[in-house]
Order: sequence, then C-alpha cells, then structure tokens
Amino acid sequence: MGNRTIRFAFFLCGFAAFINLYSTQGILHELAAAFNVSAEQAGQGISATTLAVAIIAPFVGTLAARFDRRTVISCAAVACALPVLWSGHAAHFSSFLAARFAAGMLMPFIFAISIACIGEIFSHDAATEVSALFVAGTTLGGFAGRFVTNILTSAFGWRHALDFIAFLCLATGLAIHACLPRSDVARPDGDGVATPRRKLLTRGPLLASFLVGACVLASQVATFTFVGLRLAGAPFGFDTVEIGAIYAVFLVAVVVTPLAGRVAAQRGPRDLALAATGLAIVGALLTLSSSVSAILTGLALSSTAVFVEQASANAFISRVARGARSTAIGIYLSFYYLGGSLGSVLPVPAWNRWGWAGCVAFVVGAQAIAGALVFFFWRGTPPAGASKSRSPEVRPTR
Repeated sequence: MGNRTIRFAFFLCGFAAFINLYSTQGILHELAAAFNVSAEQAGQGISATTLAVAIIAPFVGTLAARFDRRTVISCAAVACALPVLWSGHAAHFSSFLAARFAAGMLMPFIFAISIACIGEIFSHDAATEVSALFVAGTTLGGFAGRFVTNILTSAFGWRHALDFIAFLCLATGLAIHACLPRSDVARPDGDGVATPRRKLLTRGPLLASFLVGACVLASQVATFTFVGLRLAGAPFGFDTVEIGAIYAVFLVAVVVTPLAGRVAAQRGPRDLALAATGLAIVGALLTLSSSVSAILTGLALSSTAVFVEQASANAFISRVARGARSTAIGIYLSFYYLGGSLGSVLPVPAWNRWGWAGCVAFVVGAQAIAGALVFFFWRGTPPAGASKSRSPEVRPTR
C-alpha cells in the first residue's frame, strides 16, 4: 500500500471524525419547528454529542486496545451512520438528543485512535505532516457537515439531509478500511498506571492546558451556534443555505494550522497562544458590526485563532506530559469537548437578555480566561528539540 494512499486514509479519518459532529448547528430553526421547542433548546443537540465525546474520550485507548487500529477506526465511522439515521427519523426531541449522544460515543474512536495510529506508522517529522493532513480532513468534515446539511435541508428537508450525512459516514468508513493498512493490535496504554489521572489533574500547567481547551471550544461553539440565529433574524434575513455558507471560514485553517505548528516550534506555544487569544477577541468584537463583511471577517479571525490555540495546547501538552502523553491527551479531549457541550448552553441567558452582544461577551470572557491561564501557567516551556521521542500531535477541531 503506497505512502500517498495511507496519508489520504488519515485525511479521510479526519473527515469522518467531524462530518456529523456539528451537522445540526445550522438548522436550529428547522429542528425547533419539528420538535416544538425553541431554537436555543434545539442547540442541545450539539451539547449532547460533545458531552458524549467528553465522557468517552479518556477511555478510548483502553477500550480499543485489543483490536486492530484499522478495524476500530473504520467500524466506528461506519457505525456512526446508525445514530445519524436515528436522529433524522426521531419522532420526539428526547429521542433526537439520545441519537446525538449515541453518535458522540462513537466519534472518539475515530479521531483518538487515528492520532495514535499516525504516531505508530510515521517518524516524528512525517507524523507532523500527516497530522496536518488529518487536521485538513477534520476541517473539511466540519465544514461539509454543516454546509451539506443546510443545502439539502433547503431542498429536501432536514430529515433527508441527515440521511445523506449517514450515507457519507458509511462511505467514508468503507474507504478508510480500504486505504488504511492493517496494524498490530495495540498494547494497553501503560502510562495511565505510572501516572494516574488524578496526578495529571493536580499538575498546574497541565490542568491549565485542559481548561484552556475547554474555554477555546466553548467560545467556538457559542460563536457558531448563535451567529446563525443572529443572521437569520432582522436586518440580515439569511436563509438556510446562506447560513450554511458562513461555515466556509473554517477552511482558512487548512493553511493556517501547519504554519502555526512551525511558529510554535520556533517561538514556543506560549507566545503563539497568547497572540491567538488576542486575535480571537478582536474577531469576536468585529462581529458586533452590522456589516456582513465585517461579521464574516470577525468569524474568520476568531475561528482561525481557535485552531492556532489548539495547535499551541497540543505542543505544550506533548512537551510537558512526557511520561503520560496518551493519558494527558485523553483528559485534554474530555475537557475540550465538555467545554464544547457547555458552549451552546451557558450563553443562552445572555443571548435571551442582550442578544448577540451577550453572546460576544461570553466568548470574550472565555478567551480572556484562556489567555490568563496561558500567561500564568505556560512559563518555562521546554524547547522544541528537548525531547526526541516520537508522539502524535493531537489536533481536535471544530
């Protein structure tokens, strides 16, 4: 099996991991009408998925340890089609939320095992390049899930739109199985024994990194959950297709993320993360404008900053948690997606009282907390060349 085919397989892994994760984010009004709930309540579909990811992520390595990597990844991708179909044909809102939660329980088996597999197959330098391909796949998957769902919802209704997302999950899973080489059965992660989770949670710099991840995704989910509601109302009046198109700003990350990784290697993750925090706040403030071009620019800046913050956190954790990388990665993912699940819930009171300005205040606050954690706890980061051990970089995306 050729090297290009294997690299393409990991691009597909990234795509599969995120094609469904936020697919309902742009159709909240349609879901609200179907289930007789408010649009804000419809956003709980995102929270249910990310909450499931947060719960399962720390245990994926142990649960999948006895199985071939290719089998785990491809089966999880194919299996995602079932809860997607379930959500598309749910008769009640509670059933819809249960389906979204079930989908979230499968997703960590795709991206967490893919990340581990990259580190096992490729050398350190090549792993960094393949990680960038994986990130590109997640970015495209996140965009496609939102955009395709909105386009098809406009033409055929949201239920048939989710049917097509289920088909994409199935097709991508089969393609991954065909392109990804079979690997040896993974050994259980031993670092969890040497470094228990409770010890990782009491290390100041690592705990700060976990909280940074939570703040970062909370701000991202809050932004892109409520901006659709804002643009659908007066004076903008965006329709379903136009709301889906705004998610194209995520594609900027395909170029930015690899460049950010190089900067992090030269300047250190702390400086890069602080700059990204400032960029995210500026982007959020720009969206307060009544100009559509200014709003889109702000969304592009803030979403790009989030990807850079992720890359910085990945680099920092990789250097600090030398004896317990996979355990630290699992805990980071759990915090990250727990923050995402809160990002569509916590801003609701501010949204109801102050509208978009209240949501922006939440985003700025979350980013300010992330910046403070980085400033005070990420001091004295080891240089990039201090450790020659090979470890995959974890790049969860939105």
